[in-house]
Formats: sequence, C-alpha cells, structure tokens
Amino acid sequence: MLLKTDLDIPIDTIKINFDTESLWILNIALAIVMFGVALAIKVDDFKHLLQKPKILLVGIFSQFILLPLATFLAIIIIKPHPSFALGMMMIAACPGGNVSNFFTKMAKGNAALSVSLTAFATVICLFMTPFNLQFWGGLYTPTNSILKTVELNPYELFKLVLLILGIPLVLGMLVNYFYEQNAKKIERLLKPFSMIVFLVLIMIAFYENITVFLKYIYLVAALVIFHNIGAYMLGYYSAKIFGLNLKERKTISMETGIQNGGLGLLLIFQFFDGLGGMALLAAFWSIWDIFSGMTLALYWGRKLES
Repeated sequence: MLLKTDLDIPIDTIKINFDTESLWILNIALAIVMFGVALAIKVDDFKHLLQKPKILLVGIFSQFILLPLATFLAIIIIKPHPSFALGMMMIAACPGGNVSNFFTKMAKGNAALSVSLTAFATVICLFMTPFNLQFWGGLYTPTNSILKTVELNPYELFKLVLLILGIPLVLGMLVNYFYEQNAKKIERLLKPFSMIVFLVLIMIAFYENITVFLKYIYLVAALVIFHNIGAYMLGYYSAKIFGLNLKERKTISMETGIQNGGLGLLLIFQFFDGLGGMALLAAFWSIWDIFSGMTLALYWGRKLES
C-alpha cells in the first residue's frame, strides 16, 4: 500500500534521477572533499580540543545528541509524512557538512575550531550516524515500519561512512604529518576545487530533477527551512548556555546547522532505494543549507562583534 499525503500524492513513488554512476561520482566527490579538509588537520588539533573538553563536548552534544532529539520531538508534534520524517532523522544523524569550515571563516568564527570539530564529528559519526538513525527512527512507529521494510544494516552503513569519510580523513592527516609542506600546497588547490566540484554535482542533480522539484518541492520546503533554522539556533544557544564566546558560538552553530546532506542523500539511495520522500527532503536540504549557511555567514561576517 502506498504512503500518501492528504493531497493523495504518492510521495514514495517520486523518483529522483540519480543512477548508479551518479552514486559513485558522489561517493568519490565526498571522499575527495573530506581528504581536502583532512590535509589541514593535525593530531595536535585533536589534542587542543581535548585540552578544552568543554568546547568539544558542547559541539558533540549539539550535533549528535540535541539535534536528533529536537528533530524527534519536532516530528512528534508536526507529524509529517513518514518518509519525510525519516528523511529529517537521516539529516539529523549525519555529521556536519565540510562546507561549514568555509562558512565559519566567512562568519568570523573560529575556523581552526571548525576544522577540528569536523574531524571529531567524522570519527564519531562512524558510530553515531547508524545509531541515531536506528534509535530515533525505531522510536517513532511510522518510521520504524519503514526501517523494518528496508532492513537497514548498521554494519553496512558504518562501512560506507568509513569508506567515504573515515579513510580519506586518515589519509589526509597522514599526508599532512609526513609531507606537511606538500600537504599545504595540495590543500590550497584541492579544497576549493573539490568544493566547487561537489557544488556543481548538486547543481547538475538539481537541473536534472527540475521538473520533480517544481512539482513537489512545496511539500518539503517548510520542513527543511524550519529544521535548518532550528539547527542553527540549537547550536548557537546551546553554546551560549555553556558560556562559550561569540566566535565559538558561531562555529558550533555552523557545525550544527550545516549537515552533510550529500552523505544523507547517498545513504538514502544506497540503503533505502531512493525512497521518494526521503530523497526529496535530503536533496532540497543539500541545496538550501548552502544558501542559508552563506546568508548567515555574510550577515555575521559584516556585523560588528559585540
């Protein structure tokens, strides 16, 4: 039986044009983006955060505990279509997007902290992304029924995230450790190039699905915008409550609000066969949070610090 909205639209029969070849290209693009970020990461970055556990714990708490919890509570209140709800949970379970480092710098936040938090989040998401999706998705009956249907394998999910994020992170750090000067040169070229390639892929995917977006985007637009703005606020005010300074608050806000929608979309096609509602929501998130992140970064970057 098809899951339908009140408008009798068979949401889960919506097909986003995203074939096996595109899946592999996105895999490679995400891995290259992560490798480019990792070229600027040192073991000392981890040590530095461990010496300031408060900042680290607030960042992890905001991304991997508060955001999934707040998403779950919002879903209970709003009661969106089940596959939209699971799409929101998928986004909340993903680590911060790598583009958050760039936006944090634009926003006059703590760029070094952003890179370090990205590194920590990448390591932690190997375990927390499968856990959060399975745990919160399993607690909500409509999404639990979808999880049972697709028989999500947390181990396979772990392996994919390890391949896309974990291994490039380690390789990039090793290059930085043994060939620091070369790593700096490569990073200056590779990071902006890989970001551009990744953004171009998203734009191409958008163009190839323009008819689908124009026809159905109104179904997820409010959910994505509400979810994204809520994530920025959650990161900012949780950092404020714990007494972090303005630069740190901006950084954690960006790390919480800029979620890796590309990874979420990849996981949806890999494990959920591109389930219509999930794919539509994650695809719009991937576009929207770049726009919202840039807007917020420009605002904070031009605003005089108080």
